[in-house]
Amino acid sequence: MIVTPPRSDAAPPPRRHARATTARRIVPRPRLLVATTLLVLLASVLMVRAYAAAALSPDGLHTSSGKQGAVPAEIVGGGPIINTARGGAQSYRLPEKTIALTFDDGPDPWWTPKVLRTLAEHDVDATFFVVGSGSARHPDLVRQVATEGHELGVHTFTHPDLTRMAGWQRRIEYSQTQMAIASATGVKTSLIRFPYSSHAYAIDDENWPLYREAGDLGYLPVLNDTDSKDWARPGVEQIIKNSTPEGTQGAIILFHDAGGDRAQTVAALDRFIPMMKERGYRFVTVSQGLTQAMKSAAPAGNATARTEQAASDGEIWRGSALVWVIRIADTTVDALGVLFVIAGALTLIRTLLMLVLAGRHARKRRAKGFRWGPEVTAPVSVIVPAYNEKEGIEAAVRSLAGGDYPHIEVVVVDDGSSDETAALAEGLGLPNVRVVRIPNGGKPNALNTGVAFASHDLIVMVDGDTIFEPDSIRRLVQPFADPTVGAVAGNVKVGNRNSLVARWQHIEYVIGFNLDRRLYETLRCMPTVPGAIGAFRRQALRQAGGMSDETLAEDTDVTMAFLRNGWHVVYEENARAWTEAPAKLSQLWKQRYRWSYGTMQAMWKHRKALVESGPSGRFGRVGLPILALFGVTLPLLAPVIDLLTLYGLLFLGRTETVIAWFTMLVMQIVTAMVAFRLDRESMRPLWTLPLQQFAYRQLMYLVLIQSAVTALTGARLRWHKLQRTGDALVGTAPRDRTPVG
Repeated sequence: MIVTPPRSDAAPPPRRHARATTARRIVPRPRLLVATTLLVLLASVLMVRAYAAAALSPDGLHTSSGKQGAVPAEIVGGGPIINTARGGAQSYRLPEKTIALTFDDGPDPWWTPKVLRTLAEHDVDATFFVVGSGSARHPDLVRQVATEGHELGVHTFTHPDLTRMAGWQRRIEYSQTQMAIASATGVKTSLIRFPYSSHAYAIDDENWPLYREAGDLGYLPVLNDTDSKDWARPGVEQIIKNSTPEGTQGAIILFHDAGGDRAQTVAALDRFIPMMKERGYRFVTVSQGLTQAMKSAAPAGNATARTEQAASDGEIWRGSALVWVIRIADTTVDALGVLFVIAGALTLIRTLLMLVLAGRHARKRRAKGFRWGPEVTAPVSVIVPAYNEKEGIEAAVRSLAGGDYPHIEVVVVDDGSSDETAALAEGLGLPNVRVVRIPNGGKPNALNTGVAFASHDLIVMVDGDTIFEPDSIRRLVQPFADPTVGAVAGNVKVGNRNSLVARWQHIEYVIGFNLDRRLYETLRCMPTVPGAIGAFRRQALRQAGGMSDETLAEDTDVTMAFLRNGWHVVYEENARAWTEAPAKLSQLWKQRYRWSYGTMQAMWKHRKALVESGPSGRFGRVGLPILALFGVTLPLLAPVIDLLTLYGLLFLGRTETVIAWFTMLVMQIVTAMVAFRLDRESMRPLWTLPLQQFAYRQLMYLVLIQSAVTALTGARLRWHKLQRTGDALVGTAPRDRTPVG
């Protein structure tokens, strides 16, 4: 029906954005191809990190059969240098009083330089069998080893048990280590030492094929004569004893420059080298010792063992690419680890703040004799913006008009609906209900129009699908007894809890919305009065310029304006409104996309509060950072928790990962139980909380990620209308009959 013109002192006419709504650029649907590509790239990076960390490689815990029927006798009883090239089977020992120091498992950024320094002090060259993954991470150390005159050998890329790998995997282990060495030094080496190998007499039928294969590939396997067993850290004296060859025998001695604390190794070398020099021993590299052994075997010959050759430009380039891939993978996982710690810290801080401050808020409200002031009985105008709300408009208007508050005016603003919304509201024939028909202009415009037509100075704004309890309006306006209060947020409850998705939203509303509002009120920086149930002073609305359409979260936008103008915004948990939550994931996505994007818009719009003084500055330096940390940053970091949890289950310590994940879950459950208790809700829906971690939470952070991308690209969205079924039924949870006033 047509209504009389608005009061002359009503709120100003609705403002329009500089660009018409129809001209706004609409965000395209998420690009599945781009998202899939990014996901594949991230998964690839994590797999590279897992591979480089040997998480995909078999360890050396298998037991050998000990059979040696296929191993030539000259190998079993021979020396530690084995040549199987061209189908042969030769072994070599170092000449008497000749020692080749060899070091496995490096390079290590802490211990390798200390070993090199000790060798330099005693003017001794050695042979370093390096692990390819470590060489790719520390090419400068590999280069230093070569520059100082030492020799390099291959110790595989990930230090696996080669007997448990296919031939193509072994070749990759060798070639990738060669690429890392070539990238660092420009040369290739033919020396190789297999992980978990020891002495020649320990070669059996199970691992003998490895030596044959290595010879075919051009490698020269190197074992040892004496094992220092420094990996066990038995003490300096024992390491020296283990390393000392019998009599005047020559020996290839095994040490380690990585894999743990090597302080005993360094100390033992500092004593062992001068001791053996005093006994007349010479120190050589493996290739130098092999040359001497070959000359001793054939005095008339002029044999020289050449174990290094220049790498080609292509090999160096491929090695450099490998190094960068490892660096990118390491940096990515390390960054994710830092973000995981940040997310954990923010979660803990938020939980503690919510438990402490929300608890304080609840105790204060439930204290005997708590009152806002004299009972508020001033007349109230309720504004109901409605666009195609035929499913729920009648129930909503009845609940509003039939409240137990003495003076209620309901103004239904039909925003160009194409259904019977306006006719249904008019057909109720309620004397305190007016219906205003306007062309479609968006929710902010409908709200401003309703305020302009409202007769009273206390304004309640309600969504068209929301049902109030009989005492909701009365309880909602009581905080206005305090003249500093400019707006009041009510308690939004999910009415349609008959689906799993709706139950999850119910949990989210109780925890994330209502518990948060207790925290924000205590800190005097509540950023949002919900559109489903909120009350405003006309004076404060006028001062804020009315409801703006410059953001998609007009309720957040206007609330921030209130706070910047010095008004106090409070939460009245006993004023409850029942809303219909989206029952489909697609509808939920649209709703949360609009909410999260609109919140980011509002934060950006009010960013100047960060540098202003007075109430605006207080909100800018307290409210905005808290909202940015807990409302944006923490949800954006949620994927890191899931990603590293999955990564940990697959490649790291499963027990530690499970403990960490359950710790986070327990924190959420404790928070949920506190929130449900404060809101006097049944704990029964909380059984679905663990399931929420595997679907709902992922959906929410994907929405936020898309919103953040949208905000960064500067695109704009139009308001999404959700499909309603009219299922927002008033619940039967026990009520706190705290006296109002």
